[in-house]
Amino acid sequence: MSLSCSDCFSDLLCGEDSSSLSGDLPDCSSDLESLAYIEESIAGFIEDERNFVPGFDYVSRFRSHSLDASAREESVAWILKVQAYYGFQPLTAYLSVNYLDRFLYSRRLPQANGWPLQLLSVACLSLAAKMEEPLVPSLLDLQVEAPKFIFEPKTIRRMELLVLGVLDWRLRSITPFSFIAFFAYKLDSSGSLIGYIISRATQIILSNIQEASFLEYWPSCIAAAAILCAANEIPKLSLVDPELVESWCDGLSKEKIISCYQLMQEITVDNNRRKPPRHFPQLRVTIRGRVKSAGTSSSSSSSSSSFKRRKLNNRLWVDDDKGNDD
Repeated sequence: MSLSCSDCFSDLLCGEDSSSLSGDLPDCSSDLESLAYIEESIAGFIEDERNFVPGFDYVSRFRSHSLDASAREESVAWILKVQAYYGFQPLTAYLSVNYLDRFLYSRRLPQANGWPLQLLSVACLSLAAKMEEPLVPSLLDLQVEAPKFIFEPKTIRRMELLVLGVLDWRLRSITPFSFIAFFAYKLDSSGSLIGYIISRATQIILSNIQEASFLEYWPSCIAAAAILCAANEIPKLSLVDPELVESWCDGLSKEKIISCYQLMQEITVDNNRRKPPRHFPQLRVTIRGRVKSAGTSSSSSSSSSSFKRRKLNNRLWVDDDKGNDD
């Protein structure tokens, strides 16, 4: 079943009826008018996206080893593991990394790797989850997937405030996910393959955010390149000319998109040659069961440390997260 333009992008449109603004005006819900409105919105995103990315010299800091690319890659990998563990939206993971990169561009941590970067990762993921997720784990329960360091809620909250200040409280970032539905429709106006294209492009975007090389491309460019990579896997769309992407919307750079597309293809092919890592969910219920027995058993210097880490996943700590920092 084919989709109309208004069906694909209804979430971008204002829910008010035009008659509520002016009684005698005709209803402005036709596909043509909707498309014009959406194109204007997308053009606005392209114009503003530069305000939600690190500065142009951010990538060069990794190349000059002023910033540690491997440490960033490790932090992003942890964020993706937690996103998969809790089933967070892809946007949540992307926003977390976006906050982390924007912070690192503006502020230098006491050390390139270690606990400061882990604390920053937890704070950025927490902020992103609060922005996008209907249910957010406590700050202690958020620290799953074997992090090297565990932080108290009050420490994470202080870091959250520091991140908010550095980002000037601009958390509603423009990301590749602001564009992929629109670009997918431009590629397949019939709507028959839009679902697959968006899903595959989302996978490609997340699989590449660990690579510091993509930081030199803006969100619209990454979105267009990911859509092209997804289309390349569909026989009827595999012959799409990347040079035509520039015509999808004003403000797109053909050269940047083609460069990003080629890099994305190289990394995607390389990733496909490797066996994807398997992440097994932790049995949190079992761990919480151990907490009770550990709390009532006699303690020793070794068991005390083990007990301290185990009780981090205890539900009783949720109230502690809300008010009591002890």
